[in-house]
Amino acid sequence: MDKIRIVGGNQLNGVIPISGAKNAALPLMIASLLCDDTLTLENVPRLRDVALLTQILSNHGVDYSVDGKRAGQDTMTGQTIHLNASNIVDTTAPYELVSKMRASFWVIGPLLARMHTARVSLPGGCAIGTRPVDYFINGLKALGADIEMDRGYVQADAKGGLKGGRVVLPGVSVGATHTVMMAATLAKGESVIENAAQEPEVTDLANCLIGMGAKIEGAGTDTIRIQGVESLGAHRHPVIPDRIETGTYAMAVAMTGGDVTLEGARGDLLDSALDILRQTGTEITETNMGLKICRNGAGINPVDISTEPFPGFPTDLQAQFMALMTRSKGVSKITENIFENRFMHVQELARLGAKITLDGQVASVEGVETLRGAQVMATDLRASVSLVIAGLAAEGETTVSRVYHLDRGFERLEDKLSRCGAVIERISA
Repeated sequence: MDKIRIVGGNQLNGVIPISGAKNAALPLMIASLLCDDTLTLENVPRLRDVALLTQILSNHGVDYSVDGKRAGQDTMTGQTIHLNASNIVDTTAPYELVSKMRASFWVIGPLLARMHTARVSLPGGCAIGTRPVDYFINGLKALGADIEMDRGYVQADAKGGLKGGRVVLPGVSVGATHTVMMAATLAKGESVIENAAQEPEVTDLANCLIGMGAKIEGAGTDTIRIQGVESLGAHRHPVIPDRIETGTYAMAVAMTGGDVTLEGARGDLLDSALDILRQTGTEITETNMGLKICRNGAGINPVDISTEPFPGFPTDLQAQFMALMTRSKGVSKITENIFENRFMHVQELARLGAKITLDGQVASVEGVETLRGAQVMATDLRASVSLVIAGLAAEGETTVSRVYHLDRGFERLEDKLSRCGAVIERISA
């Protein structure tokens, strides 16, 4: 397994290009299953999860191609991909593929809507809580699907096609909102999703589906209405910039000090996180290029946060913010309200000298004057990058192992940081 080696102490200065959002690209790719024409996606990040989903879609019969390099592009530029599902040959998503990435379970919605049958393995992915699939199953049942559990698989059938219905999600779920919304585009009649997730990635998917011919209203609110259509068609759609990557690099600059422009970033996608970051003493300015992040000289103010569904503070930035708070000038409290097992990075931050105590879903972080480099181990995608942020500010050398987690969600992280003055390199196994 590869490792990341960091020598801390340098400020970050320069420009970091923000990639397309992984959490938007994955459902957009899955939406290609809904039509027999080509869906073209621009600004797709080069990530392990994208490659894995390509393999999963290919297993269903989806043809996939990537545009070659164009003038003005470099390795930091998002790729343009073309997906064509005109010939779906298999409606089974096997365990050996789905177990590697939870989002691949979402194929059940488009397959059921278009092919009227799907057999999909129960999902895998990061070990950050149970995250049951009940919301997905009950949502599809509300659209008329017959669903049975069979030896680790969900067998879903809709003879004659899905029918519009009212879906009330018991809790906010981005994945369930994606899946039910995609399924409802081809259902007969009107469907309503209540307590729908309001994340920007849901809105991005809805905009793409509308471009393909779907009739959707209310995306970005807690109630989405979908009027089913006979079929969807070709479309070209740019993936929104990654708000989690944006927040991550903004927190890295706040941690080390410096002046960095996050090229292509959109502040409206993470207002809550940016407001919190400003309270820590970090300067954030919107420019024509993106977002300018600056912290020079002043210490880091302690700030309390609670993770919430959008538009609240995102759980996917909780670990990164905790790393920042390890160097604050006081005590901060971090409450995790989304997942029940998302503090696994605490013991690894402690190896660097962080002072953190846990009480259930609340972490109290007492800022320290100095972190010291050590060998640490990534436990999940977002926790892994929190260790990188801490390592950038730690004295001496930090080595982060199991960085395959990083490769699932951060494109060329070590290259982007080194271009801004960080001493960071990948050590290949």
